[in-house]
Amino acid sequence: MKILIEHIIKELKCIQNGKLWIGSTYESKLNFIDDDLVFKRPIENMHSIAEIISHLTLWRNEAILKIKTRTGSKTDDCEENWLTNTTLKDKGWSKLKLEYDDTLTELIALLEEKDDAFLKEQYYDTDFKGNYDYAFLLNGMLHHDIYHLGQLGLIIKYLNY
Repeated sequence: MKILIEHIIKELKCIQNGKLWIGSTYESKLNFIDDDLVFKRPIENMHSIAEIISHLTLWRNEAILKIKTRTGSKTDDCEENWLTNTTLKDKGWSKLKLEYDDTLTELIALLEEKDDAFLKEQYYDTDFKGNYDYAFLLNGMLHHDIYHLGQLGLIIKYLNY
């Protein structure tokens, strides 16, 4: 049975470019932002759009690794968690956005191979230092994406005023 897995896939897709009750998606936020704004921090202690997308990409790659190998490699304190705007500018917005999009495609492809029993299987989480069900990981990814979608909304609002 794949009812829950299909629901998670649907939610991942909806958050990116579907029809959400909250009205905004990553596509609606990112496809209409000027490329020169993505590296700007609207206020000193707020992240840039590029920093948020890089952060999301790191954790999506980490989820992919956990699905493939049953263990993670990153912690919240790792250097790659929040790369500097200088580092991200060197990479360029087009590449950052492409990597972000590619991780969604890869995650969904991995999940399409699974059934609902997979959600009860466990992996070792290096950040939380313990074994957790994949349901914990995947629901956490959804929560993480929604949290940062709201954050992007605030950043964009500050940048446009």
